[in-house]
Amino acid sequence: MINEINSLRAEIAVKLPGIKTSNDLENFRLEYLVKKGKLTGLFDRLKDVSKEDKPVVGKELNLLRQFTETEFNSLKDKLEDSAESVPDIDLTLPGRRNFTGSKHPVLQTIQGMVDIFQSMGFTVAEGPDIEDGYHNFDALNFPPDHPARDMQDTFFIKSDSELLLRTHTSPVQIRVMKSQKPPIRCIMPGRVYRNESINARSLAEFHQIEGLYINKKVTFAELKGTLMTFAKKMYGDDSKFRFRPSFFPFTEPSAELDMSCFLCKGKGCRICKQSGWLEILGCGMVHPNVLSECGIDPDEYSGYAFGFGIERVTLLRTGMDDIRLLYENDIRVLEQF
Repeated sequence: MINEINSLRAEIAVKLPGIKTSNDLENFRLEYLVKKGKLTGLFDRLKDVSKEDKPVVGKELNLLRQFTETEFNSLKDKLEDSAESVPDIDLTLPGRRNFTGSKHPVLQTIQGMVDIFQSMGFTVAEGPDIEDGYHNFDALNFPPDHPARDMQDTFFIKSDSELLLRTHTSPVQIRVMKSQKPPIRCIMPGRVYRNESINARSLAEFHQIEGLYINKKVTFAELKGTLMTFAKKMYGDDSKFRFRPSFFPFTEPSAELDMSCFLCKGKGCRICKQSGWLEILGCGMVHPNVLSECGIDPDEYSGYAFGFGIERVTLLRTGMDDIRLLYENDIRVLEQF
């Protein structure tokens, strides 16, 4: 038995230097240290040794087990330390490029316009996207038979319901005038919806910024001065603009502000319908009926209102020739901004 113990010790001593990996270490444990391993097998045979030899044999077996377990644990610690020192990433790989996102060009336009108007003393007001017929039409002096009430122009929530997706941000003006007393000076940015065909110049879902100023003795000259000041800040002092008469149910008199076409420089193209001009906003003096409906005395107060289409302003700023490019999520377009 002593000879077998010495033989197993020599075998273990030979195998220990060859253990280089955790797999090697596990195989060593399974061969010698588990219940059915070679070392345990010798301990099982200790019961067959005579009483006279058992103390000596037992001592040698214990020494062998202590030696084997000590060497096993030492190798285990070394392999674990070595594994921890290996980096999780390959330091020889080239660095990865960091991609920084940017704001959508429409959002950039909105923020730029809001900043300009806030510098002119306007505050920001917001309202719900789902409106009722009163705020979207009635309070804004739309006649009952006005074409804008037709299903072809408006997205109604239900065919027999007065709830609809707002067709402009003007309902926010009504809510502001009903909740605040003059003087009122604010802008209303937001998303609007119209049942229109989608083409290079129009969308069914787009953005507007409307403005409202109510006070005593407000004149059309103030409206013109406000809009021209904004237009010069937005497009530059060398840009060309013109006012022309128009009609809106909620303003009287009404006008539209045009800007020379950014694409053809006034020569005429498909974007400006060969006119050389692009409409950028509608405006006018708030109709007395609207003031009365909101509880404001039109004999004491007057005011002006205006509204921009944000996407069209974005086209003018960026030089795009198709409004659909803004929402096709083409990274080649968006990454330019």
